[in-house]
Amino acid sequence: MAKQERGTRSRRAILEAAAEVFDLRGFDAASTNEILARSGLTRGALYHHFPSKEAIAVALLDAHSEALVIPEHATRFQAVIDLTFAFASRLQRDPVLRASVRLAVEKTSFPRPLNTPYDQSSAAIRELLEQARDQGEILPGLDLGEATTMIVGAFTGMQVMSQVYTDRKDLPERVTTMWRLLLPGMVGPGMIGNLRVTPPPMPNAA
Repeated sequence: MAKQERGTRSRRAILEAAAEVFDLRGFDAASTNEILARSGLTRGALYHHFPSKEAIAVALLDAHSEALVIPEHATRFQAVIDLTFAFASRLQRDPVLRASVRLAVEKTSFPRPLNTPYDQSSAAIRELLEQARDQGEILPGLDLGEATTMIVGAFTGMQVMSQVYTDRKDLPERVTTMWRLLLPGMVGPGMIGNLRVTPPPMPNAA
């Protein structure tokens, strides 16, 4: 069991070190030497878990799907909103997810997976929008495909701008603005007043 735990810690250390390097330099400019230097592990340990830099990138991309945890909320459109805030919060503090997002955005020699992070995000958002439609929460006749594309595209743009200007410190505020402007085209006026467009309160908040 102790050996397995050490292996898990070593794998995580490699992923976190690689994430920092990928996030800083991009995939093509990243080197296994720098990843090793940041992880403090041996080359043998690295190749025990990952046979190549490409294999590390594949593992980092898996972090994207792990971050798409659907919030529990009776109002399904609120769950859509809260999903974007939860993802934004994790982007601020998780270097592995940040590296995954950069791998999804930039053009590199790394081959695109069949199920890209954009596909994963779109599937999660589309499913929630279908549930919101079935509960009568969205405007009649709203094209769910177009709405999904708009939400994913707008969030992607907001997080890239936030990264450029403030290293994502203002990302929650930008997401609030995004929703304040998108909601009138997706839900009725009566529904807007029932939706929170700010980050969810902390679980231990009064």
